[in-house]
Amino acid sequence: MDGVRLYTESLDVGYDGRALIREIALSLRPGEIMTLIGPNGAGKSTILKSIIRQLALVRGTVCLDSRDMAKLTEREVSQRMSVLMTSHIQPELMTCGDVVATGRYPYTGRLGILTREDWEKVGLCLELVHASALAEQDFSRISDGQRQRVLLARALCQEPEVLVLDEPTSFLDIRHKLELLAILKDMVRSRRLAVLMSLHELDLAQKVSDHVVCVHGDRIERQGTPEEIFTSEYMMKLYGAARGSYNALFGSLELEAANGAPEVFVIGGGGAGISVYRQLQRQGTPFAAGVLQENDLDFPVASALAVRVVGERAFQPVGDAAFRQAAELMGQCRRTLCPLRAFGPMNERNRDLLELARQAGKLEE
Repeated sequence: MDGVRLYTESLDVGYDGRALIREIALSLRPGEIMTLIGPNGAGKSTILKSIIRQLALVRGTVCLDSRDMAKLTEREVSQRMSVLMTSHIQPELMTCGDVVATGRYPYTGRLGILTREDWEKVGLCLELVHASALAEQDFSRISDGQRQRVLLARALCQEPEVLVLDEPTSFLDIRHKLELLAILKDMVRSRRLAVLMSLHELDLAQKVSDHVVCVHGDRIERQGTPEEIFTSEYMMKLYGAARGSYNALFGSLELEAANGAPEVFVIGGGGAGISVYRQLQRQGTPFAAGVLQENDLDFPVASALAVRVVGERAFQPVGDAAFRQAAELMGQCRRTLCPLRAFGPMNERNRDLLELARQAGKLEE
């Protein structure tokens, strides 16, 4: 367990002495982000609340710096671990600086009087999260994104070794999600923080995590690196999704293809067709696409949204068989779209498809 900041042994968690998730084995190291993912109600928050002692453990041990947390005082835990949960605090008549300053209380005496050094650390932490301008503002009057940054500053002000966050990006717009996670990643690198959090956004979890833990049913179903966890097939299985698809390459969800025989043929490639595929799907228009090499950017999206895709092997020029299949399929469609603008040795035959569609009067310019 060398270098481990937080780990669990034979951990069962739940409510009123009844275990909901069993045999939880986690090992979190300095400079690492570990993220819990899984369906709503799977127990991610229950695990986090049990680890931070908001809930009593049903069985097992949580260790912090090789010490059983059950044997540590609140002060000892607070000097090693900070927590940022989804429930927002609602302080009255407190500035953002005052809120951040509460992170220094584990280090003050009974009267909670902060020294000049404590206030300097408050200012530093506000600066770290790009919130210095908020120091004198009323905490109750700032936006959700700003609140999350201030609360993160408060957590950092405790100078923790471990930071626990429950859905830290909830209710934030895309700008503030990215800002918060970028700040968090910087802190992990520069301060060697060990971060344990839960996330709903799979694309963010895939990009920011060093280790991913999948909570499903009454157990940890799988854990490993993002490369090991985020496969299209497993994400659909983990979340019990029966419609649409998950694209592990792009970290994105796609809706299911429209039903029926293809009405439109799309000559795409190189990413040019993706927006067209999605537009046709939104319109409920069944379509076919081709000819696309299997390594083309368009290929996975077309495979998810098109009724049929005419493909060619990766890194191979369009061959006669694929060309004939595409030409026949295009002839069965009422119209043809060609968002593709560049042709080269690999897709030169698609230029011939374009000319066939023009000659047949089916090309929609």
